[in-house]
Amino acid sequence: MAIKITDECINCNACIAECPNNAIYEGGVEWAMKDGTSLTGNYTLKDGNIVDAGQRQLPISNDSYYIVPDKCTECQGFHEEPQCAEACPVDCCVPDEIYRETVEELLAKKDKLHI
Repeated sequence: MAIKITDECINCNACIAECPNNAIYEGGVEWAMKDGTSLTGNYTLKDGNIVDAGQRQLPISNDSYYIVPDKCTECQGFHEEPQCAEACPVDCCVPDEIYRETVEELLAKKDKLHI
């Protein structure tokens, strides 16, 4: 499953540089699928919406850092553990029960993001 950042986030910025998929954004910042990936063209999000990889999307949170579930692979294929959780000083990077994915699904997502 993807990782999420809880309300306990202190906006310390420790997690952002650790994400190999560039899936973590500061509150209020728009995001795009292509940020930090090799994606181009259209991409189908988990909710079924098709977006251009470079199209800026509305922030998921305006107040604190957030993780884009469509880009989070729990660092599968890069590291043994999610690096955001390792770097977080207040342990607010936790599994997101809404986005359950198998290791195989996470690795397939990683391969899609980094062609």
